[in-house]
Parts: sequence; structure tokens; C-alpha cells
Amino acid sequence: MNIGSEYLKVVIERFKSVKSLGDNTINQLSEEEIYWTLNNESNSVAIIIKHMSGNMVSRWTDFLTSDGEKEYRNRDEEFIDDISSKSELTMVWEKGWKTLIDALTGLSEQDLLKIIYIRGEGHLVLEAIERQMAHYAYHVGQIVYIAKQVKGEEWESLSIPKGKSEEYLQQMLEKHQDK
Repeated sequence: MNIGSEYLKVVIERFKSVKSLGDNTINQLSEEEIYWTLNNESNSVAIIIKHMSGNMVSRWTDFLTSDGEKEYRNRDEEFIDDISSKSELTMVWEKGWKTLIDALTGLSEQDLLKIIYIRGEGHLVLEAIERQMAHYAYHVGQIVYIAKQVKGEEWESLSIPKGKSEEYLQQMLEKHQDK
């Protein structure tokens, strides 16, 4: 077993898991709900997704050979609400995640210790992966939180529903006991 290869396998699955939380949240929201904000200082789900995708495309396109903050990226524009529909939002979301997963899938163990740059600051590839994992998980958490507020009683839990922890534990123990 090779630790670098195992790490890449695990981190790709972890990113996919974070994406899945976002996917399952977005699927619960209506066309109108993706634009909901609490106040003028808040971001909608649409804005957060637009920002995440912009970050992903910038950070992970040719990231071994060019700075992760691409010249073509205009971060401030990511916070302008100009996504016209939920279907457009889904395309933006998928583009970002595809860019990330394709970049990670193309890495080798040796790449993990290479130095890359984000806004001129050097990072090990391993460090950049961890930095972006924290960033994307943070934003998906925001998306889930916003959706829970918007959906209220209609929210369908993405994890263990309230009051079901013991039942879930028993199911997991039984599932893994059978292996």
C-alpha cells in the first residue's frame, strides 16, 4: 500500500462526498429558493455556487504549471447574482466540480510534494488540496444551512435525522458485522 496513492483515493472520495451533500441540497430547492437571501449582506445558494465554481476552475485548471488565481478570474463578479435559472446553476456547479475531480484524478503520488502557487504564494500540492477541501466544505455547509432555513419542515435530512442516532448506529453495526 502506497500512502500517496491512498491519500489521493481518499481525498477524491471526500470531495465527492462534499459534492453529494451539495447535490442533494440543491435538488431540494425550487427555482426561486436558490436565490433566497436573509439580507443584503448574505449570499444566496446561487451566489455561493457561482463563487465555488469560479474558485475551482481558477485553482485547478493547469494548477501544476500556472498560478491558481488565473488572470481571467474576476472574483468580485462571482458575487453578482446573474445566474438565470436552476439549470444554468447546475451547469456552473458541475463545471467546477469536474475541473477539480479531473485535476485530482490526474495526480500521482510524486505530485503531492510539488510546489504550486496561489496568488504568488507557494504551497505543496498536498497543502493546496487540504486548503481547498476546507474552503469547499465550508461553502457547502453554508448551502445546506440556507436550504434548511428556506425549507423548514419540508427539509429532508441529509444525514442522521434528529432522534434517530441509536437506530442509525445499530444499522451501521449490523451492516459492518455482516462483512
